[in-house]
Amino acid sequence: MTRNWPKPIIALAGYSGSGKTTLLSQLIPLLKARGLSVAVIKHSHHAIELDKPGKDSHKFAEAGAEQVILSCPHKRYHFSLQQQHDDLNEQLSWINWQLCDLVVVEGYRHSEVAKIEIHRSDLGKPLLFPNDKHVIAVASPDKLNTDLPLLDLNKPKLISDFILAYTNNVKIVK
Repeated sequence: MTRNWPKPIIALAGYSGSGKTTLLSQLIPLLKARGLSVAVIKHSHHAIELDKPGKDSHKFAEAGAEQVILSCPHKRYHFSLQQQHDDLNEQLSWINWQLCDLVVVEGYRHSEVAKIEIHRSDLGKPLLFPNDKHVIAVASPDKLNTDLPLLDLNKPKLISDFILAYTNNVKIVK
């Protein structure tokens, strides 16, 4: 189900190894240089343990705390159990919308948000855009046959310009 969120959301969608993380790591400083505050949501199919057994935060969760916030210099970590890790709307509900101008999502290729497809033909994976109406552009090092904007994956500045142009035309719900 698509929801209206207060700020623009763009997902970088593609198969493992396509370059989503590399591109996003290049886009963040480019978008920040243009004055945007960027929030990121990364989707993982693998369990990631930041809250390890034996640590205080883990002990609190094991004791029954619904949420644990670990505050240290310059960072805050929020641990809570969840059942819907594949539900992007669930993850977006945790964003502090007052502190960002744009949310960039890595993954969630089956979500109903605007997506830039990251594609490398040498991976042998199918293109997403023929079956996904939410793909607004394709970023690839390859020449592809598409009517969508085709962005050079090796030119993150051009991709950041595309994102800025796209998000400036997205209507924001107040």
